[in-house]
Amino acid sequence: MDAVIVDAIRTPSGKGKPGGQLSSIHPAELLTRTLRGLVERTGIDPGEVDDVIGGCVGQAGEQALNITRNAVLGAGFPESVPATTIDRQCGSSQQAAHFAAQGVLAGTYDVVIACGVESMSRVPMGTTPMGTDPRGPSMAARYPEGLVNQGVSAELIAARWKFGREELDEFSARSHARAAQTAAGGAFDDEILPVAVTGEDGTERVVSTDETVRASTTAEGLAGLRASFADEELAKRFPEIDWRITPGNSSPLTDGASAVLIMSEAKAAALGVQPKARFHSFAVTGSDPLLMLTGVVPATRKLLDRAGVSIDEIDAYEVNEAFAPVPLLWQREFDADPARLNPRGGAIALGHPLGASGTRLLTTLVNQLQATGGRYGLQTMCEGGGMANATLVERL
Repeated sequence: MDAVIVDAIRTPSGKGKPGGQLSSIHPAELLTRTLRGLVERTGIDPGEVDDVIGGCVGQAGEQALNITRNAVLGAGFPESVPATTIDRQCGSSQQAAHFAAQGVLAGTYDVVIACGVESMSRVPMGTTPMGTDPRGPSMAARYPEGLVNQGVSAELIAARWKFGREELDEFSARSHARAAQTAAGGAFDDEILPVAVTGEDGTERVVSTDETVRASTTAEGLAGLRASFADEELAKRFPEIDWRITPGNSSPLTDGASAVLIMSEAKAAALGVQPKARFHSFAVTGSDPLLMLTGVVPATRKLLDRAGVSIDEIDAYEVNEAFAPVPLLWQREFDADPARLNPRGGAIALGHPLGASGTRLLTTLVNQLQATGGRYGLQTMCEGGGMANATLVERL
């Protein structure tokens, strides 16, 4: 039995701050429209869906109380269709896709949707702890010197793997250039669901392009940006850091949603729909929570060993660009072809709407394979707390 991907869509990115192009839309409504768009585009009867599994990191405020279930009901699905919302940090919706596909492979689902949403404009980062300590005393005792935020983790990776500021900025400019070129060529048209938004003046317009992509970005321009995470106390603790991480070589705060329709191969045949790809292999791993972002390396190794596939056999790699050192580290560790790494641009350009990013990357990867005729695509995502997911898909 195979778990196949019938379709995958995403919203355009919106800047994750007030005034961003999607910031006027309630996050549950943003996911509602994405789910509605997926079933309308595929013609699937939503009553056929056994479950909807969604990713969301900031499960507070407007994203609280199982946002995926709220979106499913808002989309007009039958009340009999259940839904759940999970948090594996930045990999939440990639994990949702794993759980969905694994449910199909186990024979407990015939049709399932994996999805994700994050409105960073309406539920800002740092909202969910509500000013409390979420880690507890035993974890604090295990790491007595304390953990650091992801930006400092990125600084540690840049310092220890010796990625210079120029290399980080060049990679970031390339991300924007590739995304802009893809958009100009119309290659995002098959994956982006246009979204109607209402302005402050009450007028409605439809947005269908990524707001976070800047076609004019150059490495020279990025070189003028100041470091985002410089801190005197941390500089004493980590003297190797020389503060290279800036807004330009990091992913921006982003609003967005994405969704993937997954079913068994037999069910797809029975419904007369043509799958685009199948899930080949999965991996998930923990990693050092101080460095936090390095888990993409062991997760990929685990995936390749399980799949029996070499890195050179893979036609496209989607490695989330939370910060430029992460895909650069991954590329170096696997001696991977830079032309195949985030060929349509990555999160530095396309945005990183946390809980929606996993299925966004999967959407972009599947469409890249469809457009190029490639066979295998690999996706991996670093995650807060020191974890990573990795997924191998095969085009059909």
